[in-house]
Amino acid sequence: MFQVALTGLLTGLALIVAVGAQNAFLLRQAIRGEHVLPIVLACLLSDVVAITAGVAGLGVVLERWPAVLPVAQVLGGVYLLGFGLHAAMRAWRPTGLDAGEGSSLTAGRAVLLTLALTWLNPHFYLDAVLMLGTVANSFGTDRWWFLAGTLVASVLWFFGLGYGARLLRGLFARPSAWRVLDSGIAVLMGVLGVGLLAH
Repeated sequence: MFQVALTGLLTGLALIVAVGAQNAFLLRQAIRGEHVLPIVLACLLSDVVAITAGVAGLGVVLERWPAVLPVAQVLGGVYLLGFGLHAAMRAWRPTGLDAGEGSSLTAGRAVLLTLALTWLNPHFYLDAVLMLGTVANSFGTDRWWFLAGTLVASVLWFFGLGYGARLLRGLFARPSAWRVLDSGIAVLMGVLGVGLLAH
């Protein structure tokens, strides 16, 4: 069970830490020190809803149609390999993250923007619902341990990014930091993708 939860933790971190609109917005706002807690909670709640729905929903589907799992695992494996390749390409040509300047947002507008950047992103559904749901259900009845691991990953990442951003400002201004991060993501996604295809 611990190994399954650890796999969920590492998989969740690998998918969540990819530099996207949501993380970039949180990082920028955190560096500015504006509405960090509401933004972090909006990100976290979105993950809880989407990942739980993916694990529970796919679990019901697989109980009724078990033949769906091999198909989902192949599609998930291919997606993970593609995700890893994309991370490898980002590692090959990394860019620093410009915190930028801008007018201050109210807490409400910051949360709405966070939700829009999250729920209007098709990759969010692929990652949180389909991908994590597929990987979780490959563990059968232990899928809930995998879910627990992914939710711990969300808590660690969003609170860590939100409240650690000021300390990381100099680090993530350098492209080399993103190269290390994306290289690690590429390796992990490749291993998981091959594992799903070979399962």
